[in-house]
Amino acid sequence: MKNQYNIFVRNIFLLLVILLLPLSVSAQEQPGGSVTNMEETGMWFGAYLKVRFSERFGYYGEHHWRVRNDIDDVWSFYGRPRQLYNRAGLNIFFNDYFEAVIGPTLVLNFTPEPGNEEFDKISYEPRIWHQWLLKMPTMYNMKIYHQFRFEHRWKRDNSVGSEHDYTDRFRYKIFAYIPLNSKEIKEKTLFFSPSAEIFMHSGESIVANPMEDFRTYNGFGYVLNNNITFFVGHMYTLGQKSSGYEYKASHILRFNVFIGLDTRKIKDLLPRINLGY
Repeated sequence: MKNQYNIFVRNIFLLLVILLLPLSVSAQEQPGGSVTNMEETGMWFGAYLKVRFSERFGYYGEHHWRVRNDIDDVWSFYGRPRQLYNRAGLNIFFNDYFEAVIGPTLVLNFTPEPGNEEFDKISYEPRIWHQWLLKMPTMYNMKIYHQFRFEHRWKRDNSVGSEHDYTDRFRYKIFAYIPLNSKEIKEKTLFFSPSAEIFMHSGESIVANPMEDFRTYNGFGYVLNNNITFFVGHMYTLGQKSSGYEYKASHILRFNVFIGLDTRKIKDLLPRINLGY
């Protein structure tokens, strides 16, 4: 019991440190006169789908419609389409505490300036991605997860005639699910989920900006039933620009639905509640 308590305290401390890190980064004066600017607000609408085919295999998908602020009002949150984001993969379940996903991604990036002929209306960004998800045993009603995601990307900006640039992205995310109106997460449960994620990237074009992004994403979810969970939250991002000393920040409102299905022909089988990633 003492050992479990120590693990619980350690992870709570780690969560707090990571969640508060972007506040300290933006508040400090960095060597060399680094600058942080608030550059974007937006809204992301997402559908997350998990389908269990067997004890070991399933399908995982993420589908996002993302919009951003009006070009003349950074705090409008809505005004221009930003991305249509589609991620899919084979979900591999090793045991109750470890699973992985591998598959393709296709991102459609919309022009930053609608009507400006110097930009293509849409640019296509294909990726290959794989992910490891480590689930910790439930401690004091709280479920903690460690997510490692790797992406291999061929991306280009929307400037007419620009070429694709290959980069690798490495992501680590720690997040938790904490039930608020019951002792465990089940049907009709309201829960709180804090998370923090760091993004590093590499490639020939990446010289002074190895930290692509840092995100804190916190919100509330509601488990309608074993098939459907709703989630709404706020995401703050802090990204390093190509100069290395300039940083861009954003505030994003996110609205998600998580859908879980199970196709196995077992009597009275219910799918595991899908809380997404």
